[in-house]
Amino acid sequence: MEGSPWGSLSTIRVRLTAALAAALLPVLILGILQSGIAFRREGVQLREELAAASERSAATARARMEAADILLETLAPGSVGFNCAQRLAEVTHRIPGYSNLIRFDRRGRVACAAGDVPADPDRFDRPWFRRLAAGDSLVITRDTGASYADVPALLAAVPASDPQVGFDGALVAVISLESLAPRTADRSLPQGAEVALADGRGDYINATDKEAFPDLPADWRDKALKQGSMVWYDRDLRGQQRVFSAAPLVADELFVILSAKSGGLFSWATLNPLTSIVFPILTFILALLAVSVVTERVVTRWIAYLQRIAALYARGRLSVRPVHADQAPPEIRDLAETLEDMADAIVGRDASLRDSLAQKDDLMREIHHRVKNNLQVISSLLNMQQRALSDPAARAAMSDTRQRITALALIYRALYQGPDLKRVDLRAFLEELTAQLIAADAVQGAHVRTEIHVDDLVIDPDRLAPLALFAVEAVTNAQKHAFAGRGGQLTVNFTVRGEEAELEISDDGDAPENALATSGVGRTLMTAFGRQLRGRSEVFRNEKGGITARLIFPTPTDEAAGRQDRGRGNQAAA
Repeated sequence: MEGSPWGSLSTIRVRLTAALAAALLPVLILGILQSGIAFRREGVQLREELAAASERSAATARARMEAADILLETLAPGSVGFNCAQRLAEVTHRIPGYSNLIRFDRRGRVACAAGDVPADPDRFDRPWFRRLAAGDSLVITRDTGASYADVPALLAAVPASDPQVGFDGALVAVISLESLAPRTADRSLPQGAEVALADGRGDYINATDKEAFPDLPADWRDKALKQGSMVWYDRDLRGQQRVFSAAPLVADELFVILSAKSGGLFSWATLNPLTSIVFPILTFILALLAVSVVTERVVTRWIAYLQRIAALYARGRLSVRPVHADQAPPEIRDLAETLEDMADAIVGRDASLRDSLAQKDDLMREIHHRVKNNLQVISSLLNMQQRALSDPAARAAMSDTRQRITALALIYRALYQGPDLKRVDLRAFLEELTAQLIAADAVQGAHVRTEIHVDDLVIDPDRLAPLALFAVEAVTNAQKHAFAGRGGQLTVNFTVRGEEAELEISDDGDAPENALATSGVGRTLMTAFGRQLRGRSEVFRNEKGGITARLIFPTPTDEAAGRQDRGRGNQAAA
């Protein structure tokens, strides 16, 4: 209760938040796993789409080349004569993608052409021409031996035949590679895809964005030919992650290469924020905030309120009532009513305990009063007996005993008359004790002056009794030996010096030479009282010629009170 109430409340908050976080954590993990699965699924879909796109692009290009075969076969019968060049030029102009249409004779010489044809004296020996002469129905090649167009192109050729002579030359279509490459605007391609054509050695012929195509892998050609297409991941020349696909276009001589963006999970989540990671995390945070707010308003603030009430009860302010708890939930109201009932019970019990303590104090005062009265009765009886005695020694012994009983009676009177039944103000007690002892001897006519100096000290009865009896013996000895018949001055000093206290009682009488050597009952009692206080006593001649009785003992502190409290605790435990 003495610590800050927010320490325990923060623990409640942390525990509730941790419990909710643990409950929602599987949902968050499931959302993240689903996002990862979706990312992988889209990655696989992208690979499949890119592979299919490259195969479609290659198939489209091959279809264009096969269309060139049909076109050439259609044009072959009329590819000679006066209007041959004009007809071929019109076809080239009307059908896009053809750079030139050429008719060669059986020796490789140009018969007619839609455009300019480069000179090539070795055309007859070129592999593609020899294959046509050998009977191939269609030859498509990039290795033409001469440049038939100003742009990268390939050559598609079909044989021309004559029924009388057989092979009668070739009809050739020069197709630009750019016309074979797929268009990036094609909807079948992934968004942001780039296109390139590469030869069998891995050199790029052309590309829509050269920086989007790094060097090809070492085994790309064999895998593309074997599988029909090949897909792999790499970084482009800008350092961005991309996915690539390659498909053969013309046997092992020409390939179409596609390149598309392939971001990581973070970039994918950035493009898909609501369906990826942000939505699960946002749901997680909102749930935590909602429960935290509800916990604060419904539980935590009322616990803090009741804790403040309990702290007031701990400080004794039991009249405070948790009136604001009427607005709390039923469980909190029940707890507040329990605290209120507890406070009422404590108030009633405190009142009963105070009445019991007051009765106990009254009883103790009455007991001390009766003990003091009984001791006074005993003292009066001894006084009567003293007057009846004729022996001076007996009368002196009876007087000493009566004074000791008077000192004990004074202790009990100080207890029941003082504010504390367990403590006595030593200064007032020594002043009254000394006054009574001196007054009892004043009837003999001897005038004794007293000088008392006592440090402030409150002492318990267990220590006061031997201290008082030591003072009685010292004063009685002074009355007998120093003040008899002549009076004098009695000095009483009580000094507290740290851990030790010192009581000195001195007279200024003329002590005989053997005063310190004699030993009697009084001297024996003084030594016994010193030992009872765990101290030491001594008697010596002072500078005035009289006798000084000194008692040095440990300074009375709360040690005795502590022993009494421990004793009461042991009794209660028993």
